[in-house]
Amino acid sequence: MSTEPKTVPKAVAGPSSFLDDRIGAGDFVKRNMRKIFPDHWSFLLGEIALYSFVILLLTGTFLTFFFKPSMSHVIYDGVYEPLRGVGMSEAYASALEISFEVRGGLLIRQVHHWAALLFIAGMMIHALRVFFTGAYRKPRELNWIIGVLLLTVALFEGLTGYSLPDDLLSGAGMRVTEGAIISLPVIGTYLRFFLFGGEYPGDDVISRFYSIHILLLPGIILALVSAHMVLMWVQKHTQMPGKGRTNQNVMGAPFYPAFMLKAGSYFLFTFAVLAGLGTFAQINPIWLFGPYSPADISAGSQPDFYMAFLEGALRLMPAWEINLFGADQAGTLPLSVIIPALVPLGLIITGMILYPFAERWITGDNREHHIVDRPRNNPHRTSIGMSVVVFYGVLWLLASNDEIASTFHISLNTTTYAGRVLVVVGPVLAYIITYRVCLGLQRSDAAIIGHGVASGVIKRLPDGRFIEVHAPPSEEAEAHLRGKEAVPTLSAHDGAGIPPKGMRGPLGRLRVRMSTTYGGEKVPLDEGHNGHAAVESGDDSPLKH
Repeated sequence: MSTEPKTVPKAVAGPSSFLDDRIGAGDFVKRNMRKIFPDHWSFLLGEIALYSFVILLLTGTFLTFFFKPSMSHVIYDGVYEPLRGVGMSEAYASALEISFEVRGGLLIRQVHHWAALLFIAGMMIHALRVFFTGAYRKPRELNWIIGVLLLTVALFEGLTGYSLPDDLLSGAGMRVTEGAIISLPVIGTYLRFFLFGGEYPGDDVISRFYSIHILLLPGIILALVSAHMVLMWVQKHTQMPGKGRTNQNVMGAPFYPAFMLKAGSYFLFTFAVLAGLGTFAQINPIWLFGPYSPADISAGSQPDFYMAFLEGALRLMPAWEINLFGADQAGTLPLSVIIPALVPLGLIITGMILYPFAERWITGDNREHHIVDRPRNNPHRTSIGMSVVVFYGVLWLLASNDEIASTFHISLNTTTYAGRVLVVVGPVLAYIITYRVCLGLQRSDAAIIGHGVASGVIKRLPDGRFIEVHAPPSEEAEAHLRGKEAVPTLSAHDGAGIPPKGMRGPLGRLRVRMSTTYGGEKVPLDEGHNGHAAVESGDDSPLKH
């Protein structure tokens, strides 16, 4: 499809003329309604998060009509017989009322919960797509940072919403949150008093979490989403390498009508999936858990998936602490809580924010990039990403170490010790394996360019041997493969053999070594091959057997 539509549909031209005659905005509307969007499926992953957020706003608005964010003590007299006569907070009683007495309340509450999970999952998948394809590079570093901040705020938005029903499960999560907050040196006690309104659990935490959940954090998310979308709209869209695609154009379909219809259908599909989950897949049955009491605890409690990696870090961390003024004096630093609460999330978020600038510093690549990479073509970046995924995955899995031990009849200590080893060894193995896989896939691409693709036709040679005939790849497929670019590297010497000024010190020499390792062409596409003619004439290269 051409990069610029030749004609403007009447549905665009008419409103454009109307607006132009009155407020002079016709050209703006016409230009933006015909904006080109790439049509690769992976570019729609971010839409999942966007549509989930819209559904969250709609369902959350409905729930605010009936939820009472109060910790006032009441005696339940609703329709759920097992809890009738039990003392509980007004927040928990209203959550039960929504679930059993408000028409459609349970459906909306469950759709809201599923949408929250899909919102964060969609952002995670979208962030992985952007990272593995290098779509964060110049000029999109700012939009990448906005996306990382959006993911971070969404985690806290989910935490505050998870705590609102005031059931035993959410109360256990709130107790973990309080423990992590109070472990922070100096500021921990002040933060706890600010959130809980006094000693835990206090009388104000639900009302304060409610205000944070429906006003503060959604406002921040809405502002970040708006900024993210505006920058995405203003900047040229990235696209996959292929025939006719360059850094100076965008090939795909116009916003109206093609992408608008696609986006509308995708929104309805997302809504249908969430409505189906809310109807048929029970989630967070708060009536089974009962009201929260600081004196009660239940086995097998698990947080939602997006907070599980922090829970796993807490369970794996040894019981370390530092006593600054002796064990019986003030000044104890509980490392067993501080490190899991701050280090895993801090490493991942900080690493994501700094990575575009670190990569540019290592490679010296200051060009604008509008064509993304295939993950295999930058093996070190892909390996780093998979290491982080495995690190997160091990912590996420070990948040259920008690369930694993119970289900598979394994010692709880064994699962904990195994997790402590895997959280270190797993990312290293993931890096090595991913790097080798990427090189293998690059060699496969080189073989396709040099020898063609398997045709399924078996040919017998005059000497009695059988070979499989290979055919040249299609123009589109070959252009996709040849879109590969070598990762830039810094030069250790100028034309006269003298190191550049910035590369003469220890830091400069380290930067050159890192650049040489990280960048460069690992497997050239034309490695040792002469094209397709020999393939079609019956060349019996070993690669074709």
